[in-house]
Amino acid sequence: MFERNRVDTIEHNGVAVEITTANGDTIAGRLIVGPGRSLAQVLNGDGAFVEFEPWGGDRVHFSKRLLRSIKLVQADRPESLNGRVNAMDGFDPYTILGVRKGASLDEARSAWHRLSMAYHPDRYAMAELPEEVSTYLAAMARRINAAYTALETALTQRKAVQPRPAPAYAAPKG
Repeated sequence: MFERNRVDTIEHNGVAVEITTANGDTIAGRLIVGPGRSLAQVLNGDGAFVEFEPWGGDRVHFSKRLLRSIKLVQADRPESLNGRVNAMDGFDPYTILGVRKGASLDEARSAWHRLSMAYHPDRYAMAELPEEVSTYLAAMARRINAAYTALETALTQRKAVQPRPAPAYAAPKG
């Protein structure tokens, strides 16, 4: 019934740049480059304007005549999910499970169950996830299981080794 026109469905790519205008102002943001086009094609094309989106601002159209220089900016890449898993090299089962130090076995089991339900790869088996996300979910599931196993072992051993109370009888005098 309703149709989207072609303009609404086109995705535009942006190139991170710093623009210096003819009056000396410098503005950082991204120049919008249509699909299948390069920045050089946009700048050297027939149009008199370029589309620009300053960081945190609305898109505007700049006259090419007002552009003095354009400097490409290397935008920071987001940290990969695998990098996040590797960054957690300090293995602290309490932190991984999100429980306080000295938590009971029941608290640890409850936290493990909640996190297992959230991160288990089988939960997302029917979803088409990028390989990086699937790898991250599997790694987090392994970390959660390892944290619970470590806490379970420590708490069970602590319970078995608890000192017995001193006998209630008095030692013979002698």
